[in-house]
Amino acid sequence: MGGVEIRPVQSDADYGAWRDVRIAVQPDERALTVAELQELETPQRLLLLAELDGEVVGSGLSDRSSESGRAFVVPRVRPDSRRQGVGTQLLRALSDHAVAQGYERATSGVEEEGSLAFAHRFGFAEIGRQVEQVRRIGDEPWPTTPSDYQVVTVAERPELWAKAYEQVALPTLPDMDVPSALDVSPQEWATEWINDPSAMFMAVVGEDVIGVAGLMLDTDRPERAEVAYTAVRREWRGKAVASTLKRTSMAWAAEHGITEIYTWTQQGNENMRRLNEHLGFSYGTVSIRVLATLPLEFP
Repeated sequence: MGGVEIRPVQSDADYGAWRDVRIAVQPDERALTVAELQELETPQRLLLLAELDGEVVGSGLSDRSSESGRAFVVPRVRPDSRRQGVGTQLLRALSDHAVAQGYERATSGVEEEGSLAFAHRFGFAEIGRQVEQVRRIGDEPWPTTPSDYQVVTVAERPELWAKAYEQVALPTLPDMDVPSALDVSPQEWATEWINDPSAMFMAVVGEDVIGVAGLMLDTDRPERAEVAYTAVRREWRGKAVASTLKRTSMAWAAEHGITEIYTWTQQGNENMRRLNEHLGFSYGTVSIRVLATLPLEFP
């Protein structure tokens, strides 16, 4: 399309424009701040803007997927600017970048039928689903103080967050119901899996971390927060550790003006779904995970 220009994100204003598209396309999900986006930059990570007749109408991301050995590509176009070739040009540039990085497969996520049909056009096939679970926050009581472990925030014990990676994340990430094993680096754990240490809770026995849960706060919608990674070491499961941590985060949310929290739960993670149901979560949007072999074929 003659009026479409694809260009990389470079300036602070570009980051802001990229973020605006992200919010317009997914208004009910937390968006990274400009500072967080800049902190995540690496040589293999590509952020793009798409302009149609001089106006920013789309954005794109190509990066290493958390699923081992795969790229993650996400073209986004504002709803009122679709079906004009913008998404196709974004996807072409993003997939070309992934191929240049040496990837042979790329994954993405879609939430609506039109986006799924777009993905199918270029060889993407469904490989899994996850569902949003939502909980209104009201007058939330603090849970009873446990006797066999202590609940602390990362703000209170910041040195334990790196331990939580070794003692909780690495043993429990393989339990996630995803098509390919998750590959989360210590740097990603320290930057992408927490954004406010006072809202992240750990269950601790002595100097050992046995479980984590908390909230990812949203600067654009401070009344709404995303549930952070929730996990408990296997030997401590069945002892209400996850429930206590989640109830603690809900009570914290109530005291800090948060009126709604939400989380995404994989299709096969029935235990976490049941726990969320028990805690009063209801069901919302379904997200579909798709995968394609690279290079993509464009009509």
